Amino acid sequence: MRKGRVLITGGAAGIGAACAARCAADGYDVVTIDRVGNGLIADLSDIESTASALRCALVDGPITRLVNNVGAVFPADAEHQTLEECEKAWSLNVRVAQQCMQALLPGMKNEGFGRIVNMSSRAALGKQLRSAYAATKAALIGMTRVWALELGQYGVTANAIGPGVIRTQLFDEANPPGSPLTRAIVEGVPVKRAGTPEDIAHAVSYMLDDRSGYVTGQVLYVCGGLSVGSAPI
Repeated sequence: MRKGRVLITGGAAGIGAACAARCAADGYDVVTIDRVGNGLIADLSDIESTASALRCALVDGPITRLVNNVGAVFPADAEHQTLEECEKAWSLNVRVAQQCMQALLPGMKNEGFGRIVNMSSRAALGKQLRSAYAATKAALIGMTRVWALELGQYGVTANAIGPGVIRTQLFDEANPPGSPLTRAIVEGVPVKRAGTPEDIAHAVSYMLDDRSGYVTGQVLYVCGGLSVGSAPI
């Protein structure tokens, strides 16, 4: 028996693909939106392309679970982070989440049920060379809290996941394997390993579950303990 539908942005690779596989295993009908892959194809950096994909996703009825996963990193020190990079980061990392939520929310309200998971990052607590990225991931946390307050009355929860060091293509592009800086990052993780996309998918699975209805507005750092001493109690 299927358990309803879930929409995952950026579901073709990395964390998104792991979330899609886990959701399928959990019994959901999975809809993904990405620029490549077997799901709906769209340029999520473009508002109209995103809107078109969302319309297609909703043709078959409401989608009551949403994983706002898509994102991009633009590594640069604060002095050299360009305004263009800031705008691109905002569009992909934040605007897409807002746009997807607004498209799916009427169906969630009609069903009296919804689960939203926003993919933030441990970098929201501060990380060198990540001005644009950290700012947008912190923005997702703020949005998550507001949505939790506003949407709880409709049976809709909103939570965020804060991945730490996760070995994905995106991570490797921003942190070249074998470099001294990358080795230092991994060695600084208390559990002494990088995480996997499946580690994140497991946390997402919990947040999407029917039984997680009393958990909302929260940030779960899946970071091997890297946030200890940085995240507030």
